[in-house]
Order: sequence, then structure tokens, then C-alpha cells
Amino acid sequence: MAINLVKGQTIDLRKNDQSGESYDLSSVTIGLGWDVRQSHGGGGFLGKLFGGGAEEVEYDLDAIAFLLDKNGKVADRGRTIQKPNGNKVSLYEGDVVYFNSMKHPSGNIWLTGDNRTGAGDGDDEQIIVKLDSLDQRIDRILFIVAIYQGRKNNQHFGMVDNAFIRAVDGRGKEIAKFSLSGDATYNGMCSMKFAEVYRKDGTWKFRAVGEPHTTDNFLELLKEY
Repeated sequence: MAINLVKGQTIDLRKNDQSGESYDLSSVTIGLGWDVRQSHGGGGFLGKLFGGGAEEVEYDLDAIAFLLDKNGKVADRGRTIQKPNGNKVSLYEGDVVYFNSMKHPSGNIWLTGDNRTGAGDGDDEQIIVKLDSLDQRIDRILFIVAIYQGRKNNQHFGMVDNAFIRAVDGRGKEIAKFSLSGDATYNGMCSMKFAEVYRKDGTWKFRAVGEPHTTDNFLELLKEY
């Protein structure tokens, strides 16, 4: 049975589950889920969400991972490239995994892609990490969620329900889950440090963070690292 975490709680990912079986950490999936409140049209999560009613409402929420070294910094900020349409993309193939650079150059952590409909149950977006294969220089991975142009569109986390982040092992067994529903402190907030995994005493630990921010630009959060 998975552990339901509260804000700030930490678990050891290498400890056995309650049945005595060990978790398969050859890969760990960080799954994110979200529902738009019915008053805002119903519908899904991370990606472009569409509501009903007289006016169509679009939400674009993004999942991001910062890969941090022992100093708590993003050591490799990647490079800047120019896309065929002429737009420039920064942080490409560096230690930030996001919608414009969805797979780390090591091949050991990647974003599965935006869910643009929010249909169905379970995870709406996933970041997969091969913990046992990560380079030793990667000491911590911080998972961020941000609402694209949330300030401009007057959108915030108070407009969504059933927000969660969970860790699932390589066999599909849920290890831990952190829910954010019903917390008024997230009203007006457009980005969040959601959770992190980090090395400690030869093991990997998972911590529920739940630290909200008013900015809708994850680059503002990246400045800290």
C-alpha cells in the first residue's frame, strides 16, 4: 500500500513496502494529476485543458525537473538552439527537463509529453527517472509545475482540484502519493515546487514539498539554482 504523504514528509524509496517486497527502482515514474473545478468547465490537467460553458477556457500547465548537483545547483544549463520556425530555445539538452527539452542527454530522465485533453483517470503527465543509472553528480531532482501565462490569463492553482504527485516503481507499484486538494494557500499561485527525490546515506528519498509561488515562469524559480 502506498504511503499518503503530507507536506514536508519524507520517505526512503529503498525501504520495502508493507508486504515485505522491495521496490524496483530501475525506473521510477513521477506521475502528476489535476482536475479543473467544475465551475471552470471540468476537464483535465498538465497540457491544454478545455472547459465547457459559454466561453472556452484553456489551461496550459507544465511539468519541469531541475537536476541538481551536490551544491544544489543546475550545473549544465544546456545550449540555445534555433527551431525551424525561427524561435530560439534555451536550456536545450541541459540539466533542466521541460517541454522544449523533454529528454536529458544521459537518457536517464525524460518527460512523456503534455496531456492536452486531460481525459481519463490516473496520471495526466509523467516524468520517468532511472534512479539507479543516474550519474553520481546528480544529487537531487526537484519537480516543478507551472501554469503557462497564468498571470496573463488570471489562472491559478485555486482553480483546480484533486492535484497530486506520486512515485511509482519499475513494476508499476505505487510507492507514495502527495495530494494538494482543499488548501486555500494555493489560491493566486501559478507555480509550485511540488516534490523532490534526493540522495541520502546511500539511498534515495522522496519528499513532498508543496511550496507555491506567484510567478508563472519557471525560469524565475531556476534563478535560485
